[in-house]
Amino acid sequence: MKKLLPVLLALVLIFSACELLPDSGAKPQAASDASIWAMDTVMDLRLYGDADGSVMAELTALLNELDRELSAVSEDSALTALNESGRTDNARIRLLAAEAQRVSGFTGGALDITLLPVSRAWGFSTGSYRVPDTAELEALRGLVGMDKLTLTDEGVSLSDGAMLDLGALAKGYAAELCRERMEQAGVAGRLSLGGNIQTVGTKPDGSDWLIGVQDPEDENRYLLTLRLSGAKALVTSGDYQRYFMQDGLRYCHILDPETLAPVRGTLRAVTVVTDSGLYADALSTALFVLGREAGEVLWRERGDFEAIWAEADGTVWVTAGLADKVAEGEFEVVGP
Repeated sequence: MKKLLPVLLALVLIFSACELLPDSGAKPQAASDASIWAMDTVMDLRLYGDADGSVMAELTALLNELDRELSAVSEDSALTALNESGRTDNARIRLLAAEAQRVSGFTGGALDITLLPVSRAWGFSTGSYRVPDTAELEALRGLVGMDKLTLTDEGVSLSDGAMLDLGALAKGYAAELCRERMEQAGVAGRLSLGGNIQTVGTKPDGSDWLIGVQDPEDENRYLLTLRLSGAKALVTSGDYQRYFMQDGLRYCHILDPETLAPVRGTLRAVTVVTDSGLYADALSTALFVLGREAGEVLWRERGDFEAIWAEADGTVWVTAGLADKVAEGEFEVVGP
């Protein structure tokens, strides 16, 4: 077991307290910050090189636009219109649905974006938490499943009664669109969109991005800290942020498509690191459903992501391609 300093999971960036950092030409470059509420979470943005604030304005407008478009709870969103009518030609919804189909396919259905009726039954979409009985869940089974979703060149259609929830992909997609705009503008920075972290470019002083992975047991501690350079997406899915307790049991918002119940196992959280925010977001949910051992098999088979698993017993597992990026923390290495 590697010794460093215990720390894992919601992904919170750690930055210098200094507001002015020198760029490569020794000229100080100010950091600009913004914090907004969108997609049911606090979103913190820090940009370097956005002197007039125009890029920050574009990003905040984009995030609010995506919130209005992709929300499963807003009465006026494009996604709600799809869920009510059963079809849409919305290009963004089609793109996310296509990625969900792809990830669902190679994870054995671990990612399922048609679980909104079930999520409502548990109260995760309404805030009225409850434990539905088996008969109620079985009555909903006919409404869910990725086979209820059809993609064509024109758009998306759903079987009668089926509804989509894009919460497993929307923030990652938002981070990816923001990254593209920042790169076009030559702006560096980091985005913290709930459990989604996106780094872009390099810090003005040339140092790595230092990222803390939150401890599921203590929001003030980190399981690991990572040193990463360039544009990277890091997404965490876990049972410790959105959940309710009943009769001493924890019920998290991530549902198992097979049982139609909150995932229950030895994992507290899983973090995915990739170049694509959309892929990382979708995959982190699927890996949490699959569990660590099946997730390790998938990592070996695909070779296009790195991961961190936090077990309930406190053990932290890190894939080999990420192990040398750990700055602090205690972990076991998952080898090829």
